[in-house]
Amino acid sequence: MGSSLTCAGGIWALLSLLCAAASCVGFFMPYWLLGSQMGKPVSFGTFRRCSYPVRDEAQGGTVMLEQCGRYASFQGIPSLEWRICTVVTGTGCGLLLLVALTAIMGCCVTDLISRTIGRVAGGIQFVGGLLIGSGCALYPLGWDSEEVRQTCSNTSNQFNLGSCEIGWAFYCTGAGAAVAMLICTWLSCFAGKKQKHYPY
Repeated sequence: MGSSLTCAGGIWALLSLLCAAASCVGFFMPYWLLGSQMGKPVSFGTFRRCSYPVRDEAQGGTVMLEQCGRYASFQGIPSLEWRICTVVTGTGCGLLLLVALTAIMGCCVTDLISRTIGRVAGGIQFVGGLLIGSGCALYPLGWDSEEVRQTCSNTSNQFNLGSCEIGWAFYCTGAGAAVAMLICTWLSCFAGKKQKHYPY
C-alpha cells in the first residue's frame, strides 16, 4: 500500500482536512452572532440558536430557555438571507469535506490522485471556499430580522450589529474557507505524482 501523493500532496491532504474541519465545525456551531436578551446571553448561527424566549404558563410571562437547538423548520430560520446562507455554506462545507476525505485516501492508495485529479480537486476546493465566503458575506443581510433586533437592543440592521458582536464560529468558518481557497487550491497543483506511462 503506497501513496499517490507527493510531499506537497501530503501537506495538501492534511491542510485540506484541517480547513474542512474548521469550516464544518464553525458552520454547525450557533456562535456566529452573540448578544443578550432579558439579561441572558443569546447566540445565533445560520440555522441554530442558543437561548430563546418561551411562554411560561405557570407564571403567565415569558422566560428565556437557555438551550441550543435548530429552528423547527427551514422556514423558521429568521430571514431569507440566512436560509440562503445555510444552503450555500452547507454546500461549500460538503465540497471541502469531500475533497479532504479524498485527499486523505490518496495518502494510502496508490494511483488514486494524479496531477489532473489533484488540480480538479483544487478547483472543487476553490468553489467550496467561494460558496462558504458567499454565505459569510450574506449573513449580515439577516441582521435586520426581528429575532436579531430583539437580541441586539433593537439597534441592529443590515451590516450594523448594534449591541451584538460577531462570534468565533463565523471567523472559524471564514478562515477555513479562505485557507482552502488560497493555499489548498495552490498546493493541489503539486499534489499528485506523475502517472507512469507503460509502453504496451
